[in-house]
Amino acid sequence: MIRSVLLAAVLLAPVAAVADLPDLGGREIVVATENAYPPLQFVDPASGTAIGWEYDAMAEIARRLNLTLNYQNISWEAMIPAVSEGQMDMGMTGITIRDDRAEMVDFSAPYMRSEMVMLVRADETRFADAEGFAADPGLLVAAQPGTTPFYVAVYDLLDGDEANPRIRLFETFGAGVQALRAGDVDLVLTDGTAGEGYVAANPDQFRIVGAPLGSEDFGFIFPKGSDLVAPINAAIEELRADGTLDALDTRWFLDYKMGQ
Repeated sequence: MIRSVLLAAVLLAPVAAVADLPDLGGREIVVATENAYPPLQFVDPASGTAIGWEYDAMAEIARRLNLTLNYQNISWEAMIPAVSEGQMDMGMTGITIRDDRAEMVDFSAPYMRSEMVMLVRADETRFADAEGFAADPGLLVAAQPGTTPFYVAVYDLLDGDEANPRIRLFETFGAGVQALRAGDVDLVLTDGTAGEGYVAANPDQFRIVGAPLGSEDFGFIFPKGSDLVAPINAAIEELRADGTLDALDTRWFLDYKMGQ
């Protein structure tokens, strides 16, 4: 069921050149979310409320463009097809901008660049980098099908076989992390910001090993030809120019402590 939420401004960052942005007249848009990718978007265990970097960013974008946001939770596997088919006006869940996905949906301008890192248990001693992981056939990596971590696991860590049994598939990123915590898998690939958040909140349980495995740009997605792309791109640029994106990074990647 769609949850109608008109989000108020949550930031106190200065607003520059707001008059240059279009006024969309309170237009209501449906936004697909997954709520399984902290700290970008997740359910606060204390309050049960969906929170995160992307929610705050969209609240500010909505305020500046005069939009009303209706959030609908959906699985990652269904998100891109649903947005592509026009069932929803946009989607957000740390979606990497890629050419194959751009054949199905339009992307916003990048709002964040992140590096892929290797998240392991704090007591891991069997490997310390990608080569060490690949060399031990008994080690397992968790991934969501169709995500950037999945493809990095297949083509950068392992042998290019998408059916490789060393890749254990999970419906959500959080489920993969729980499997790592329980010892059911030995590695989770994630963007650096999320990985650092887990380590900061649980230094006795997790750490990051090895060098980053490359960078990725995140963007919001829209049905092909959507008239929302241009105004949201303009708002993203304004948030970048006036320091709001930097403030969000500080709030969610430095100040916020997962599980506290």
